Amino acid sequence: MIETDRRQLLGGLAALATVTGWIGLNGDPAVAQDAAPAAARAYALPPLPYPADALEPHIDAQTMTLHHDKHHAAYVDGLNAALAGLEQARAGGQPSDLAKIRDLTDAVAFNGSGHALHSMFWANMKKGGGEPKGDLARLIGRDFGTFAAFQTHFSTAAVKVQGAGWAILAWEPLSGRLVVLQAEKQQNATLFGSVPLLACDVWEHAYYLKYQNKRADYVKAWWNVVNWDNVAERLAAAMKLTA
Repeated sequence: MIETDRRQLLGGLAALATVTGWIGLNGDPAVAQDAAPAAARAYALPPLPYPADALEPHIDAQTMTLHHDKHHAAYVDGLNAALAGLEQARAGGQPSDLAKIRDLTDAVAFNGSGHALHSMFWANMKKGGGEPKGDLARLIGRDFGTFAAFQTHFSTAAVKVQGAGWAILAWEPLSGRLVVLQAEKQQNATLFGSVPLLACDVWEHAYYLKYQNKRADYVKAWWNVVNWDNVAERLAAAMKLTA
């Protein structure tokens, strides 16, 4: 029973790694458990998986370049800086050092969530759009009624995010269902335990150069570049977490 539980836990962690790319599991887990843990890696900006102009005319090349090279890069730098600051605060151990932990922890949540969501955002897109197929389509139908109803629900959530943030389609493993979430900024109003599958960035930097203040027009255009194959792959891995 213990060995079975251990295999299930390792399988779940591997599935989470596949879905999010936020953790790395390499090699044989049975061997890795006896080895000294490797040093944690610094976070790095992943390259765009396509040229900056690949999503034209729906998302322009200038926006993609600024969004990736400046905004996403800033989250990566902020996350690494916050983690380094926490290490220094722990090493100092004095009240003046420990007083920094609250703000640094907030910086980890903000920048770390920004890095994770943007890393998924790039992979969630390609030229084509269309509609999902297979298990993803069936679950959308089960949990939202129809694809059109889901699309309206998701688009409304995206447009109505207060200020800056994201609309997210996620798998909620406790109930085994798909849910639509709004992430204010990128770390608030979330549902712990849910696994993000599809994210639409509605910070103004994602669309303002082309769409100005017309967020709804941007969201409508964004559906033309959703990579449903990528979403389906994330769902298949996330569903393993239900067991």
